[in-house]
Amino acid sequence: MAKLSSELYLISPLDVGGTFPDRLARALDAGPVAAFQFRVKGIDEHAAAALAEPLQRICADRDVAFIVNDSISLTKRLGADGVHLGQDDGDVKDARDRLGRNAQIGVTCHDSRHMAMDAGDAGADYVAFGAFFPSSTKDTKHVAGLDLLEWWQSIFELPCVAIGGITPANCGPLVQAGADFLAVSNAVWNGDEAANVAAFFEAIRANPRVNEEG
Repeated sequence: MAKLSSELYLISPLDVGGTFPDRLARALDAGPVAAFQFRVKGIDEHAAAALAEPLQRICADRDVAFIVNDSISLTKRLGADGVHLGQDDGDVKDARDRLGRNAQIGVTCHDSRHMAMDAGDAGADYVAFGAFFPSSTKDTKHVAGLDLLEWWQSIFELPCVAIGGITPANCGPLVQAGADFLAVSNAVWNGDEAANVAAFFEAIRANPRVNEEG
C-alpha cells in the first residue's frame, strides 16, 4: 500500500479505565495508526503507570508508538517510546539526557514558528502545531493556519503534527498543506472508534499532499 501523506496520531481520552483497552485495540485494528499518546490528568505516577501498562502492550503488539504526555519520569518508568512536552513540561535536552537517543520527543509549538525552530534546534523528533479548529478536548488559546504547515514543509524535514478539533470532514486541507500527522482524540473516541478511524483513513487517502504526485 502506498504511504499516506499523513498518518493518525491518536490521543487518549482522560478516562482510560474500564473497557478502554478494548476500544483502543479496535481503533488500532481499524486502519493505519502511527502513534498513541497516553494523556491522563490528576492522578499520581503509580496509578498512571498501572493504567498505561495494558495500553502499552496493545500498542506494542501492533507496532504503534506509545507516547506519554507531559511526564518525562513516567516515560522513563514505562520504557515508553517517547514523550510529548508542552511548553511548560520540561525541555528537550533534559528529556534526551534522561530517556536516551532512541526516545521520540515531541514539542507543542502552538502557532509559533520561533518555538518550532527552537524545538528542532534542541533535537526534538517532531513539532506540533495548533489548534487548527476549535477543540472540545482543550481550551483553544492559540489558532494556527494552513500557511504554517506549508511554510514548515517548504523549509524543514522534521515531521510536524497538526492538532485541534480535527475530524474526517475537515482534515483534508491539513493533509494537503503538509501535516505529517493528524493528532485526534474526541473525533475518534466520541462514537464508534473503529468506524471513526476508518473514516479518517479514507479522508487522508482522498486528499494527497499538494506537492506529491499520485
